[in-house]
Amino acid sequence: MRRLVVICEGPTEQEFCNDLLRGYFRQKDVWLDAPTIKHSHGGIVAWDTLKRQIVGHLHEGDCVVSMLVDYYRIKDSYGFPGWRESKGMSNPYDKMRFLFRQMLHDLDGRFRARFVPYIQMHEFEGLLFSDISVFARNFTDGELDFRLLKEAVACSGSPEEINNGPATAPSERLKRAVKGYDKVVYGACLAAEIGLEAIREKCVLFREWLERLETACVG
Repeated sequence: MRRLVVICEGPTEQEFCNDLLRGYFRQKDVWLDAPTIKHSHGGIVAWDTLKRQIVGHLHEGDCVVSMLVDYYRIKDSYGFPGWRESKGMSNPYDKMRFLFRQMLHDLDGRFRARFVPYIQMHEFEGLLFSDISVFARNFTDGELDFRLLKEAVACSGSPEEINNGPATAPSERLKRAVKGYDKVVYGACLAAEIGLEAIREKCVLFREWLERLETACVG
């Protein structure tokens, strides 16, 4: 069985990998491990720090290594490859694919076939907008302002494109729409109810990531 390591920004992403992705890849004879970022308290770190963890896992054996982190919290000072150059790109999909290529080429060539770079555009919570009907099924009218979720979907081309501003990021929208929203408690549960296929259908970059993982792990 091939091993896949997905380094997660925090417990929300870790739960998502354990609850949804592990079973998906097990069907393909791939075992998924989902450690969180080292030297972090549930957040993103500088590229050099993350790169050391990536390379460390690649040295563990014939495993494929990837990552699930949010674009939203990455700072210019974190030094991600191609970060400053990407700022001038207006198309968000071109920007993210450019960053993926730059991260890949920042690794030693002997590791590149087993590294699948990925950054979630803009936040993990954007995936939950793939089917907002799950919120209506899981929260009462007193807990949920469904109108806010509909507005978020209507103003974006896809769930992945929901804005990354301080007031309009997916997580901030959910906090306003759902009283007492807890990303760790609800995130993976809601994603599981939405289902991986619905998320793949609505989220292009996420779908491409899964396809790249499958190619690297299975061929």
